[in-house]
Amino acid sequence: MAVAAIENSAFKVKIHSTGEVFEVGSDQSIFEVLEDNGVFLAVSCESGVCGTCQTGVISGVPDHRDVFLTDKEHAQGKFVMPCCSRSKSAILELDL
Repeated sequence: MAVAAIENSAFKVKIHSTGEVFEVGSDQSIFEVLEDNGVFLAVSCESGVCGTCQTGVISGVPDHRDVFLTDKEHAQGKFVMPCCSRSKSAILELDL
């Protein structure tokens, strides 16, 4: 049985402190887009294991792809790992 690949849709990420909005392409991570636009975010593993990049979510629905947060934390949607996770909503506003 073949495993279906996860389809990535483009979405926008909004920086709460500045109001800046950036497009996250289907082939980009939130972290890459933030870094490319001069927004500092500490990262380490870039695979959702370590929790270094854990970032608060102001609004939107994260598409969790990390293994750091618990199932309960995933369900609450208050944090996201920008190194690997994406967004289920059109805009994900981060507490940055």
